[in-house]
Amino acid sequence: MVRSRVTNPMPGWRFPHKRVKSDCIAPSQPRQPRRRSEESGDAAEWVGAGAQAWQEEKVGWGAGWRRFRICQERGALLCARVRISGGSARGIPLVVPKGDAVRPATDGMRQAVFSSLGTRVPGARFLDLFAGSGAYGLEALSRGAAGGVFVEKNAKAAACVRQNIAAVCKSLGRAAADDLVLMEADALTVPFSQGAAPDLVFIDPPYEIISTVAPGLFVRLAELLAAKPEALVVFETPGEIELAPPGWTLRKRLGKGKGQPTVSFFIRST
Repeated sequence: MVRSRVTNPMPGWRFPHKRVKSDCIAPSQPRQPRRRSEESGDAAEWVGAGAQAWQEEKVGWGAGWRRFRICQERGALLCARVRISGGSARGIPLVVPKGDAVRPATDGMRQAVFSSLGTRVPGARFLDLFAGSGAYGLEALSRGAAGGVFVEKNAKAAACVRQNIAAVCKSLGRAAADDLVLMEADALTVPFSQGAAPDLVFIDPPYEIISTVAPGLFVRLAELLAAKPEALVVFETPGEIELAPPGWTLRKRLGKGKGQPTVSFFIRST
């Protein structure tokens, strides 16, 4: 047994002599979750169970370790808690950039959202604004959506969306460029000219700018969806913010509580 004060991320393997400092852990055999302490300074809670894809025999530890190192070198985090929660690509982990620039939608919230959407998803086209990690759009893709557009202006986040698209499409057995577009642009000014109008619009902006950007977003979406009044806008906000855009009807809201994520479903008023 190798004695070391550094946790070996791959039990059964000899730990490298050089100590490596990282915000990530490599995939490991299933074990109890390792939670951060108050003194540790870690940026997130990491679950030691690792990603489901890495636990498949055909992948093996070598491939998992290589992807971990690539994410580490590119400044991204690969967290077992951020993954596709349903559909054909269920369990595929998603990378997110280091820091607090991106707040991925939780697995539980996405499960609730897509349970509510139900049969609207298969065959639908989506628009994912403030895409972050691309979690909402990729969740739709995993559950049968035909394709769509991701919009993200942060360069590091957009690079992670690109990686996540490749990982999910590989799991689905489809080409990453097949009816999927990633636009590195501001969601407030991006030209909506990529193909037909979407059936589903996912909006998950930083909470602190929602009150400022929401009115303009709904005006632009009213123009975009003029020919498709049945399209649904799925908008994530904290519980204390209540949106009431003119010309739109709130059909449903999931979640509640100040500071807690909630999702509102809007459709154009007739």
